[in-house]
Amino acid sequence: METTQNNRQQKQSSPTVSSCRKKKNEEATFLEDVKDHIDEFIHASMQEHKSCFKNTIHKMFGMSKIVAQREANVESKEVESSLALRTVVTE
Repeated sequence: METTQNNRQQKQSSPTVSSCRKKKNEEATFLEDVKDHIDEFIHASMQEHKSCFKNTIHKMFGMSKIVAQREANVESKEVESSLALRTVVTE
């Protein structure tokens, strides 16, 4: 319990706590990671929330642009194929 309080004090005293982040401790359980993320979210400044939101939106639009470019490249490389038409007339 004392370790948890020390960790919180260290996080609160660090000037650049990022609310947008990946899992910090690879050995942490899922619940520990969620708790850590919630603590960071609650203690993040408005500027950190704005920055995170802005970065998330930029990533989303960036990914959509990449997907659109890939689709455009695929469409431009598509080759129209046709099969020979054979007509059979029966009486």
